[in-house]
Amino acid sequence: MPVVEREKKSMAKPAATTNDAAPVVRTENPLTRSIQFFKDVRAEMRKVVTPSREEVQSTTLVVILSVFLFSAFFYVVDSVVGRALQALLHALGGQ
Repeated sequence: MPVVEREKKSMAKPAATTNDAAPVVRTENPLTRSIQFFKDVRAEMRKVVTPSREEVQSTTLVVILSVFLFSAFFYVVDSVVGRALQALLHALGGQ
């Protein structure tokens, strides 16, 4: 039976080569670029929304409850595994 080789399809995109990207041309001086950078930072900071007091309280409550629930869960799992291991060692002749 003849073996037919198939072309393997890669899920990853090929890496960009230097010809794919547009060349970076820096014609502006560093001061102009710095000023533009800080203008962009200021524009982005205007988009930031500060959460209300109620939002902060509700998310804080969720975090605190999650911490307690996970700590209780891990306490139970640790106790069960510890006692099972202790029983196993006792059954195998340990103290």
